[in-house]
Amino acid sequence: MIQLKNIVLRRGVKAVLDKASVTINPGERVGLVGRNGAGKSSLFALLNGSIHEDQGEFSIPKQWRMSQVAQNMPETDQNATDFVMDGDLVLMEAKQAVENAEISGDGDAIAHAYMHLFDSGANDAQSRAQSLILGLGFKLSELQNPVNSFSGGWRMRLQLARALMCPSELLLLDEPTNHLDLDALVWLEAWLKKYSGTMIVISHDREFLDSITQVTVHIENCVLNRYGGNYSSFEDQRSEQLALQQSAFSKQQEKIAHLQKFIARFKAKASKAKQAQSRVKALDRMEKIAPLLSEADFTFEFKEPTNLPNPMLVLHDVCLGYPSTDATNQPVTIVRDVNKSVLAGQRIGILGANGQGKSTLVKTIAGTIKVLSGDVTVGKGLQIGYFAQQELDILREDDNPLEHMISLVKKATLEKTLSGQGVREQDLRGFLGMFNFSGDMIFQKVGSMSGGEKARLVLCMIVWQKPNLLLLDEPTNHLDLATREALSMALNEYEGTVMLVSHDRALLRAVCDEFWMVSRGSVYPFEGDLDDYQQFLLDEAKRQREEAKKISSLSSKPVAPPMVSTKKPFLSPEQKKHKKNLEKLEQQISKVQSDISVLEAQLASSSDMTFITESGSKLEAFQHQLEQFEEDWLNLSSLLDPEKTQ
Repeated sequence: MIQLKNIVLRRGVKAVLDKASVTINPGERVGLVGRNGAGKSSLFALLNGSIHEDQGEFSIPKQWRMSQVAQNMPETDQNATDFVMDGDLVLMEAKQAVENAEISGDGDAIAHAYMHLFDSGANDAQSRAQSLILGLGFKLSELQNPVNSFSGGWRMRLQLARALMCPSELLLLDEPTNHLDLDALVWLEAWLKKYSGTMIVISHDREFLDSITQVTVHIENCVLNRYGGNYSSFEDQRSEQLALQQSAFSKQQEKIAHLQKFIARFKAKASKAKQAQSRVKALDRMEKIAPLLSEADFTFEFKEPTNLPNPMLVLHDVCLGYPSTDATNQPVTIVRDVNKSVLAGQRIGILGANGQGKSTLVKTIAGTIKVLSGDVTVGKGLQIGYFAQQELDILREDDNPLEHMISLVKKATLEKTLSGQGVREQDLRGFLGMFNFSGDMIFQKVGSMSGGEKARLVLCMIVWQKPNLLLLDEPTNHLDLATREALSMALNEYEGTVMLVSHDRALLRAVCDEFWMVSRGSVYPFEGDLDDYQQFLLDEAKRQREEAKKISSLSSKPVAPPMVSTKKPFLSPEQKKHKKNLEKLEQQISKVQSDISVLEAQLASSSDMTFITESGSKLEAFQHQLEQFEEDWLNLSSLLDPEKTQ
């Protein structure tokens, strides 16, 4: 078990833990919660050995293997599958042992090394790695792509897959859902529920915590408080505690007032002096119960829209996508033939697996990308408030919050909208203050802000514009639980139209009363609820994993312990050269087999004649290359046959 007894932990001069104690038992799944800056990440650093306690006793079983998502951005040309496979440290050690044994030429050592490799799960390592990659939202065609070919968010998903690949008794996850869409999040939940070790998770996703945790540890005022149950249970228990604390405080204040009144009345009277003095001592001895101070949670509201056009907008035979990026000059179409109307007061959740076109739909409605064909008709007076998934699509790195607000005023004045008339700088400062931008923060460059601060600035700018249509693309990515709750409350009171893309199911449930599905090139109503959608995603993930296993079985050979003589084999310099070339050929054969399997899977699911024609030519070239490699392999193998080389 993990034990912390009277731990004092400081970061610089600030104490993040002060005489804190908690016990975490083997196999428990723990949610670690607390306000930003409370010390959650510092506690993780203590657990993984990055820092040490200043005082107290900290113990963790020495034999426990620990896995944690690396926070650095991976920079490597290694393909995605191999990168994730390398996360299995036990397997990597076994492979190294085989290599060392073969170099030594010791037959016994080689036999034992291969046995250990077999026991380490080498046979299914590739399929396990690819299942993780596919579960986290990658496509079959991307399994062999270089890590460097992916964007930052996708590379962090590979870091998560690598951590899950590693056998461990302790798994530390710090905001694992930040870079995930809802489909990947649902898959991750299902995977973590099967994890048999001890798991500690930091997350701002209420429903995620409710689903996977059974214990909650709350950091508050530099101490650790353990609660049995998931996050919702913790909230209920803590509310009861605070209510009892408030009641006890109120009663204590009444008693203090009574004692003080007695002291004031009788302190000057000699006959009552002794009783008055005893009351003074009683007052001094009384344990002070801290008053329940309401935490200064961030709250805001969307202003009532000036008007509500109906319909807000109409999409007629619209094709969505992006302009050509190559010499073919052919646009990339993602969604076709969209015929939808957005009405005043609708609250629409936009669902769909990763890469199906959710963000493309939102960007098209926001006007940041143009339709490829078709018409978008907007209602008179339509005012859009757009929260982009990447805040820097809206914000400017070198400008500060005040400069962003001044730019909005100038734009509004040019457009002659009411919100831009007669606005003073002091008004803008006050408005920024409502979103916790005060003092020197209004002059801080956006590029140096945290993700949460950028998100609050975008919300501030949206609220000031008084939109009648809100387009929100993953608005909670960098928001803590308190701010997510504030956003949910503000959206529920908002009188305009909402279109929301989010992996935060608690927000989707609270805000949306209908869902659109973006899937397989179409947009259509989703008739079920979020539970139905989660099951749909799990079924889809299962289908992809099974497909990956088929590909893996075709492209890899089982690892089995070889029949090795205990006598050290003798190889001439020429034979050693042949052996090295043979190993290189085996790698090339495995790579071509994998390419063929992936291409065949793509051909089976495609109806694009151009793609089928081009892929057929590639497949023929791969087959010819494979035949040549296999012929070379046979020739080299014959040269290594002892009966033919003596």
